[in-house]
Amino acid sequence: FGEKVGFHQKISGDIESIGQIEMVDQNPIGKSSRSNPVTYIKAYDEIRDLYARQPLSKMRGFQPKHFSFNVDGGRCDTCKGEGEQVVEMQFLADVHLVCESCGGKRFKEEVLEVTYRDKSIFDVLDMSVDDAISFFWEEKGLAKALQPLSDVGLGYVKLGQSSDTLSGGEAQRVKLASFLGKGRAGEKILFIFDEPTTGLHFHDIKKLLASFDALL
Repeated sequence: FGEKVGFHQKISGDIESIGQIEMVDQNPIGKSSRSNPVTYIKAYDEIRDLYARQPLSKMRGFQPKHFSFNVDGGRCDTCKGEGEQVVEMQFLADVHLVCESCGGKRFKEEVLEVTYRDKSIFDVLDMSVDDAISFFWEEKGLAKALQPLSDVGLGYVKLGQSSDTLSGGEAQRVKLASFLGKGRAGEKILFIFDEPTTGLHFHDIKKLLASFDALL
């Protein structure tokens, strides 16, 4: 939105009943390399809880925070859960090297030894959204939390894919998925979408329109 309001005669309709306005644009959803689609839609909380409930976690006293790369505990101490170390070059672009301690897996070895159906937390973050929905079919709440990402046509995106590597259109659809996952709001929301079909295949536009219907 610029400084000046666009030239218009009036805004009409039942505008008094609108409780909030959401601008769903193509801006990035997170600058941090630790931000990813599942953290944005809050589904990662469910994954961490699931891993904290595994027998080995209980034996070792692991809590959900041990499966986060945002706080100390389970994340690799060397790279702080980034999976890589950045070497700043004076006159050249920074060099990104895979972390020597964790081999890019972002977590400590003892945390990676905790598995659910033979998959570690790293393996799960490396799955696509659609694969993860199939994998977690027994965990109904978790599969349901991931479903909106598939519904908006992002089934191919990896759960742990860094948000800053998503395209503008993908970031916009992650935002849409987060609203779909929230369920009914107490107040009426006016959504403004900025060119949501840019760069989409017809098949994906069909999914997007179905998502709009679900939002309505």
